[in-house]
Amino acid sequence: MKSIRLAIVMILLFGLGYPALMTGIAQALFPHQANGSIVYSDENKAVGSKLIGQSFQDPRYFHGRISSINYDSAALGLPNYAPSNEEMIQRTEQAAEEWLKKNPGKTKEEIPLDLITNSGSRLDPHISPDAALFQVPDVAKATGLSEEQLKKLVNKHTEGRMLGIFGELRVNVLKLNMELQKLME
Repeated sequence: MKSIRLAIVMILLFGLGYPALMTGIAQALFPHQANGSIVYSDENKAVGSKLIGQSFQDPRYFHGRISSINYDSAALGLPNYAPSNEEMIQRTEQAAEEWLKKNPGKTKEEIPLDLITNSGSRLDPHISPDAALFQVPDVAKATGLSEEQLKKLVNKHTEGRMLGIFGELRVNVLKLNMELQKLME
């Protein structure tokens, strides 16, 4: 009988009480992050999360990293392949060929790796500044905006290292494309 009471107390305390307390603290101190870091348009419409990549197919927009799971956050259990994996080699070669078709005169070596490979999470919303700048001529051609304008936009949206030392410089593709949309209007 004691063990049943103890189990009920533990379920109430740690199964309900602790999660409710942590949720309340998160909502009070970090409401934006606790609610998924949702990005809103000027019309206050949710357009995505700054933490999860999205697919941009329209040539007027910058493209993010490849996602082998189509940016489906429910499909995170898929394997990460080694660089020697045949499926990964084929997928990377195919992605490189697609970029080369759109960019005649470029070589495979000039394509930033993050445009032809996926991240470990397969949901990375960021690309390197080099990957964004690589796309500037294509986006300029599709939008009619100048390359200089687009380079300034990429530089404006380049995020620094965390605490100044951790990670790499990166560009959030969703935020970049949202501002690009404003320029096109």
